[in-house]
Order: sequence, then structure tokens, then C-alpha cells
Amino acid sequence: MLKSLGKLNTTSMGILPHLDEDRAIDLSLKLDIPFWPQLPLKDFIDDMWVQFSRRFPGIIVDFSEKKVRFDTKKFYREFEEYSLHIDELDFFEIKKEDSTTFHKFLQRDLSIYPGIRGQVNGPLNLGFRILDEENRPIIYHDDVRELLFDYVKKKIIWQINKLKKKNKNCFVWIDEPGIAWTFSSFSGYTDIQAREDLKNFFSALPRPRGLHLCINVDMNFLTSLGIQILSIETYQMDILPRSAAIALAKFLKNNGIICWGIVPTVSVFLDKESTDSLKKRLINYMGEVARWGDMPIQEVARNSLIAPARCCLKNADLTDLKKNPQHKIQEISQGLEQELMERAIEYTLEVSKVLKKQFDLYD
Repeated sequence: MLKSLGKLNTTSMGILPHLDEDRAIDLSLKLDIPFWPQLPLKDFIDDMWVQFSRRFPGIIVDFSEKKVRFDTKKFYREFEEYSLHIDELDFFEIKKEDSTTFHKFLQRDLSIYPGIRGQVNGPLNLGFRILDEENRPIIYHDDVRELLFDYVKKKIIWQINKLKKKNKNCFVWIDEPGIAWTFSSFSGYTDIQAREDLKNFFSALPRPRGLHLCINVDMNFLTSLGIQILSIETYQMDILPRSAAIALAKFLKNNGIICWGIVPTVSVFLDKESTDSLKKRLINYMGEVARWGDMPIQEVARNSLIAPARCCLKNADLTDLKKNPQHKIQEISQGLEQELMERAIEYTLEVSKVLKKQFDLYD
């Protein structure tokens, strides 16, 4: 399965800035490994913290204020009822009221692709970002943290079972930028504890196990977690550090796959790039891995995916909007962000096409 997922095939982040579900799904289906899109600008149910937490005990979703909160007393009140269903996998399903696109995505013909993908908000991300009544991250509650890991695990397994009916080559990657907080000196939950918890978490999941981050974290840490697919933002790196290249080479030699987030999704950066410049940048990264891993660059390419660098819900370069009335800004920016993401995916497809030809990776 892993061999069919590499070969410089394309995928993308799960979050899109679109307001039209069919347009978002159609965009996803242009990729080699499509995914069901999350559209938080269209509906708050697609907010990743809402989508993957709303039935966890103690959670309060305030749709009017667009906030997710946690109440400790509510957690213990609801725990008994929750525990009655803890071994029922369908209890952890993505219902139609949980996503604007998931069930529509499954109605499409997904059998023609080399693979399909889902995503879930990781337990560390949920644990650090959702706060209790005292504004403390819920990951600091031992009882809550243990249950949170189990909850996300079952959400993943249910999703994989559903996707597998449409394409046997499926995987779910865990969006887990929350890992970065464990390295902070202000965190009461350390990287040492996080590594142990994540290794246990991933070991209980079906293969291939995927991890996605749009933030720089120690590659040795990431590649030690028992995953097979690692998605990282690499556009931001001017050079790939030697330590990262060595860790990634070791990961590939252990049959891992790297998803290179190479195409920027901020207009000020994308506007100055071309297919050729992005191709050269990616070849440079792959070359560093090949050099420090003493392996052919062809082997690195064969075990790589290509993707945009990150999602784009708010373009950082919207200076032209200053000329427009304030009430028009959101409407205009959403249109620009949608166009920007579509351009980024077109670049991703073009870079893939050129490199597949160069490395003779067409089937």
C-alpha cells in the first residue's frame, strides 16, 4: 500500500477556505490522493476543534460565540454515560451534522485513485487549545488526557473503516501542531511525556499511520513515534538542516513516506514562485536527504508526496483590501483565499507532473 501512495503523488491539507462544498470536493478530486475538505468559513461545525470534540464529555460548543470550552464538573457528570458506549465504534462516527462534506465526499467514485485520505485533530492539539473553566489546557487533567487519546484513536479507526469501503488504500493523518507546545519551558506536559503517549497512541492504530504538522519540530522526535507517513511544511526552510535530513533519511529507510509541503499558500510568496523554482527547491531538499542518507535521490522521490505548505483561511498579504469598504473586506478576502488555494493546488499538480517525468515515476 505504501508504495502506491508515494511516487511524488499529490495531496493537500484538509482545511479549505471555500464556501461551496461541491467546488471544494471537486478541487480535492484533482489530486492523486484526495481528501474530504473541512470548510470552517462556511460553517462552524467544520472548525477542527468543534468537529472532533463536540461529543467528548465536558465539552461545551457555543455556536453563537463560536467557542469551544470545557467544564470539569460536566466532564464527570457525563463520564458514566459516555463509558457505556466506549466500546461501540459507531458512537465515534462523523455524523452528517458534524461535517459539511464528509458524506458528500463518500458519494463520489473514489476507487480510481491510488489512495484517499482523511484527517483528525490530534489529541495534543485538542488538549492544549481547549481550556477549562480556569483557562487551563485540558491536557493537564490526567483523567481527561487519558480519555482524550482513546477518544481520538476511536474517531480515527471509525473513519478508516468508512474510507476503506471506498478505497482500500486509505489513511488518516493526525493534525498535531500541538506537539510544539510540549517543548515549551512553560508547558506542564513535556516532550518526554508526549513522546511516550504518542508512541502508545500510534501503536494502537492501523497502518499506515500519518502525522501532519505545519510547524517546525525536531525531526528526530517526529520520526520516533511509530508513524509511516510524515507531512511537514518545508517551504519555510531556506535549507534543510543536516540533523533533519539524517532523521528523514533514516525514516525513509524504515519504509516511511515524506509529504513535502512545498507550495506556499500566502500570495506574497506564491506570486514570486514558478513551477521551475518550486521544483528546484524540492529537489534541493530531497538531495540533502539522499546525501546524508547515502541513498539515491530517485529512492527519496519514490517515497515522497507533494502538497501545499499549509491551509489558507486568512491570507497574510491582503493590503489591497484597504481600498474597499470595511463591510466588503471579508467577502473579498474569502474570494481571494479560495483563488489562492486553487492556484497553490495547480502549482502542486504541475510540480508533481514535472518531477514524475524527471524521475520516471509514472506507472
